[in-house]
Amino acid sequence: MRKEFQDKLKKKLIAQRNEILDTLAGKNEQLSRLVAGSETGDDVDIASDTIDRQLLNSLGMADQNRLTAINNALDRIERGTFGVCPSCGKNIPEARLEAIPYAVMCIDCQEKAERSAR
Repeated sequence: MRKEFQDKLKKKLIAQRNEILDTLAGKNEQLSRLVAGSETGDDVDIASDTIDRQLLNSLGMADQNRLTAINNALDRIERGTFGVCPSCGKNIPEARLEAIPYAVMCIDCQEKAERSAR
C-alpha cells in the first residue's frame, strides 16, 4: 500500500475518531439533562424521557462500536497490517478503504463472513 494513501487514511480515521468522541460527549450531556429532568413531571413526561434515554443509549452504542473499529484500524496501521485482509491475505482495494477506512476484510471475505453469520 502506498505510504501517502495510508497517511491520508490515518488522518481521516483520527478525524472520525475525534468527531465520535465529540458526539459522545454531547450525548452524555443530553443524557445528564434527561436524567435530571425526569425526576419531575407527569407519567407522559417520564415515559418520553425514558424513550429519549433509550434512543441516546442505542445511538451511543453504535458510535462506540464504530470508535472501536477506528481504533483497531489505527492499531493495524501502527503494526503494519493495515489494508491486508486477515482471511485471505490479499490487499484490501484502496477504493474500499477510501469508503470504509476501518474495513478489516476485503469485500469477498466480508460477504462470506456475513453470509455465514446469518
